[in-house]
Amino acid sequence: MGGAVETVDLRDRVLLAMLPHVSFDGWSERSLKAGARDAGLAPEDGLRAFPTGMLEAVEHFCDFGDRRMAEEMAKRDVAGQRVRERIAAAVRCRLEVVADHREAVRRALAFMALPQNAGTASRCTYRTVNGMWYAAGDTSADFNFYTKRALLAGVYAATVLYWLTDESPESADTWAFLDRRIDGITTFGKVQGRLTKTLADAGGRLVSLSRRCVALSGR
Repeated sequence: MGGAVETVDLRDRVLLAMLPHVSFDGWSERSLKAGARDAGLAPEDGLRAFPTGMLEAVEHFCDFGDRRMAEEMAKRDVAGQRVRERIAAAVRCRLEVVADHREAVRRALAFMALPQNAGTASRCTYRTVNGMWYAAGDTSADFNFYTKRALLAGVYAATVLYWLTDESPESADTWAFLDRRIDGITTFGKVQGRLTKTLADAGGRLVSLSRRCVALSGR
């Protein structure tokens, strides 16, 4: 148990020091080594944190954002809010916890858009939307469990893309866009056969949006 905690702590430490370099050098070994150095570690410590390479580092970045979102949502009193309000808060919170690393998010999406990384992109999308529903207080275990996560994957993917190109003060346009997307879903928690998608399709949608993001950014 202690070893697992130490590994997560090491990865978080290297990741946070690495992110500023990702903005310039992408998700690369160069960024990883520079991050380890800035964290006061030896270059080999960076490689030890992510021994299988950059895909592991990007996946940990997704996990880091999910954990931070859950921590922040736990501090909020959302029990009296409607479901749509709790979900909107979770999506907004998930973006806000990585707002200082927007370029790293953009480059992570471009990296995940590579065909060989599509499976990991789908898994990360699932874990993120699953974490949002739990953070919003959802405890369902019936068929709605999958429907709600598939629907939220679409909302989240579209909102991330909008957020990455949003230059409005405090991302106000993004939050308005998010509200419209959620309002466009007539029900959360009821089976809607025509809206049900497989999780793989939801992950694929994020990959497609990632590619559009790369085109828009010109990177």
